[in-house]
Amino acid sequence: MKRRTFIQNTAIGGLGISTGLAALACGNTSENESASKDEKMLVGSLPLVIATWDVKEATAKAWEVMQNGGSSLDAIEQGCKVEEANAEGQSVGIGGLPDREGNVTLDACIMNAAGDYGAVVYLQNILHPISVARKVMEETPHVLLAGKGAEQFAFEQGFEKTNLLTEASKKAWEEWKITSQYKPIINIENHDTIGMLAIDENGDISGGCTTSGLAYKMAGRVGDSPIIGSGLFVDNEVGAATATGLGEEVLKTVGSFLIVELMRQGKSPQEACEEAVNRIVKKNSERIKDFQVGYIAVNKQGETGAYGIHEGFVYTVYQNENNEKHIPDFYLKNS
Repeated sequence: MKRRTFIQNTAIGGLGISTGLAALACGNTSENESASKDEKMLVGSLPLVIATWDVKEATAKAWEVMQNGGSSLDAIEQGCKVEEANAEGQSVGIGGLPDREGNVTLDACIMNAAGDYGAVVYLQNILHPISVARKVMEETPHVLLAGKGAEQFAFEQGFEKTNLLTEASKKAWEEWKITSQYKPIINIENHDTIGMLAIDENGDISGGCTTSGLAYKMAGRVGDSPIIGSGLFVDNEVGAATATGLGEEVLKTVGSFLIVELMRQGKSPQEACEEAVNRIVKKNSERIKDFQVGYIAVNKQGETGAYGIHEGFVYTVYQNENNEKHIPDFYLKNS
């Protein structure tokens, strides 16, 4: 059963420019002055892509999609697929480090400007979970499919079965088994997620998150990445946020939703990211040396923010023709 479709918002950017020029030409600035601050800021800063980690190829793809007239949702899907197909990354999609049983299991979610959301958890044998998540959002009455059900749905939608365990990841898993203890070990690998947010020329915000999860996790474990409000949240009136790092801590604080709500209350994306990290730190003052959490966020005006618990978290922004890696501030540096 297909979901209802939504009409895209009118592109206020071009309207704001033309209105302003007409007013100046007539010597009447009343119309120009009536343009909201938000509209003026949107005109100069869009489109925009921001993603966790140094993923310039992914952000470049997302930017290209929007430059060619695609929506922010299209950009998110195509950008995330770049990392899912990167077998050398060992953290997203094919080549991801497996669970303790040697199975590569994938989690992903996607959310559009209308507030629709789709996700898959514990998905195996499918190369592009972000695309399956979009199919869940658009082609089913549900928002989340798991395990074998998600895999069967993917096959029904035409996705091909793919062996996701590469030789490099299999070798790393076999080496880990030699010395490992079979119990949950927090953050034993610097294992990352790609979370991506985009605003298109219409000012519409979308987001996505995709991961193979914590390396050598217990079979069945699902982190924050595919869970709405934790790994990702989008509110087209306010902004969006996404997370990376130890998902258990993000889940317990519903971090991405928190950031968006803080922005709704007037905080900047940077202030909101810092507050979300501080919430985690306050609950884990004796444990913060053992795990990393990082957030990125963007508001409706195209302002961005990022913050992490430890040094080492980076993010990528593609805006105003520049595709750059950034190193954010972090909690321990300021504590």
